[in-house]
Amino acid sequence: MRPFSFGASFLCLVAISSNLLCQENALNSLREWLASKPSDLNWARTESFVTATIDRQQAELATGLLWQFFVDLHKIAMKKRIEEKVVVVDDNRLPWLEKRFGNAPPTGHALFISMHGGGGAPPAVNDRQWQNQIKLYEPAEGIVGAPRAPTDTWNLWHQAHIDALFDELIFTYAVAEGIDTSRVYLMGYSAGGDGVYQLAPRIADRFAAACMMAGHPNETQPQGLRNLPFAIFMGGNDSAYKRNEVAGQWSIKLAELRRADPNGYEHMVKIYADKGHWMGGNDSEGIPWMSTFRRREFPDRVVWRQDDVTHDSFYWIALESGAPAGTEIVVEIRDNTVSIDGDANGKITLWLSEQLVNFDQPITVKLKSKVIFNSSVSRSIGNIIKSLNRYRDPKRVCAASIQISL
Repeated sequence: MRPFSFGASFLCLVAISSNLLCQENALNSLREWLASKPSDLNWARTESFVTATIDRQQAELATGLLWQFFVDLHKIAMKKRIEEKVVVVDDNRLPWLEKRFGNAPPTGHALFISMHGGGGAPPAVNDRQWQNQIKLYEPAEGIVGAPRAPTDTWNLWHQAHIDALFDELIFTYAVAEGIDTSRVYLMGYSAGGDGVYQLAPRIADRFAAACMMAGHPNETQPQGLRNLPFAIFMGGNDSAYKRNEVAGQWSIKLAELRRADPNGYEHMVKIYADKGHWMGGNDSEGIPWMSTFRRREFPDRVVWRQDDVTHDSFYWIALESGAPAGTEIVVEIRDNTVSIDGDANGKITLWLSEQLVNFDQPITVKLKSKVIFNSSVSRSIGNIIKSLNRYRDPKRVCAASIQISL
């Protein structure tokens, strides 16, 4: 039998007590720093408490404090946006119309972003499409926002500025209205449906589900929809640009992806045989279907294919040096082991959540089966601040991260 060592046990208790005190001091220092009313979170980079190791409970408390600071910092400006119903990013304006349905649950209203048709037409035509879009769909509960596209070009909903504008729209409602950011939905009709085809795979991590009505995907591909339930509604006689044929082709693609990956690619396809471009409201059945889903902030498998509009992050993965269009990477996590495959290179950051890993055990990262990282990872207030600045979403805050050069 191993002899009892009072000295070793005493030192262990001292270390544990010291660590707990350090964690509590970090949280108290954060409270004091926030009470000084800094102008933004970037000022915290020079503070010593940002690097201290904290436990899960401390991380949750710090996340709540920091998100509330974020809300307080931006609430007046976001309330003004809600009153004026317009978001501006660079030189692009996104006005919108709004309707509200039902009572908000304790977690906040859902948000439905509904994109109008038209495109490649005079402004007056697109204005009429916009005014009509807000009338089309009525969820049992939630806020429906129908934005007016910033341009009148054929590709009005899938130009690069749309991604940033929708980020701002969601952030506006999160801060000013306290919406449930796990229940943000995307839908659109005709040219708006084109937008759903394009936007849903490339910014899938913003939404809980998406419905495409009477649109055309153009060059986009469905791989990025792995964790985003996706519905297609199409008139069987809607033959312009071969929309009906392409909808059938996407139905096959999605079914094949689902068979190969049964935990992903949830989808529904409805092609109404006797309908043309206008489906007579039948497509509204997509609204209750979408409403059953919540966003998967931290899916255990991510398929990221860069579209022609590229991004530096997708779900809990960030490519710090970016990646060109067509780049595809697959990241999967099982039993504290992250496996990376595909075309990625440069620096990658893995943002880690309690939903993904056990922080009490070492984490292994493999690149194409080769171990490139194997170590314990600590939570810190600094990681919370960085992820909050990156995602601006309380549901996507991470207390730990791993940075790797591929």
